Amino acid sequence: MATNEPEHEPRDVEEAGANEDEDTGAQVAPIVSLEEVAVTTGEEDEDAVLDLKSKLYRFDKEANQWKERGAGTVKLLKHKSTGKIRLVMRQSKTLKICANHFVTQGMSVQEHVGNEKSCVWHARDFADGELKDELFCIRFASIENCKAFMQKFNEVAESEVEKEESKDASDTAGLLEKLTVEETKTEEKPVEKEKTEVEAEEKKKSEPEKADEEKKTEEAVPST
Repeated sequence: MATNEPEHEPRDVEEAGANEDEDTGAQVAPIVSLEEVAVTTGEEDEDAVLDLKSKLYRFDKEANQWKERGAGTVKLLKHKSTGKIRLVMRQSKTLKICANHFVTQGMSVQEHVGNEKSCVWHARDFADGELKDELFCIRFASIENCKAFMQKFNEVAESEVEKEESKDASDTAGLLEKLTVEETKTEEKPVEKEKTEVEAEEKKKSEPEKADEEKKTEEAVPST
């Protein structure tokens, strides 16, 4: 009796045999051997005080719209020697720098209107190899992360203000001390000058008297 059903059994057996993984025990040497290379990021002398995943945007003034800079990890890094803190963000896959600037006095970050997971701030950024005035917007996965970023950012900016005020006070104190020392020296100089003039006058007056004494002595000595 003829049938219209396709004969699948032989093909299934062949495919099953072809799909079986056979362990031959052979070892294949790599065609190219790659050496491990040490990569420097420029962050070796810094410690991270904040590290959060986020997405960064910058405001394009010409197009009058926000443009995405990249998604990755934003960090606040404190230098071990100088104590200065900078913001650095890299794209997660390419590690390309999205933002790179110091957090300085006068800077502040504020919540983006209408979105509690986002915040905005102005900065002089160096991500493209030259300083540019940028308006950034950063978005986090949660409100808690956004608040943590804002709090730490503003704390750093306020601490920079305190450092500058302390430096100004120290510089002022040093300047006043220097002026006091110079004034004291100026006051002492006329006294020394007056003393020198008096001694010169006395010396001048004593010279004729000394000459008279020598003359009288010569006259008193009898000639032989």
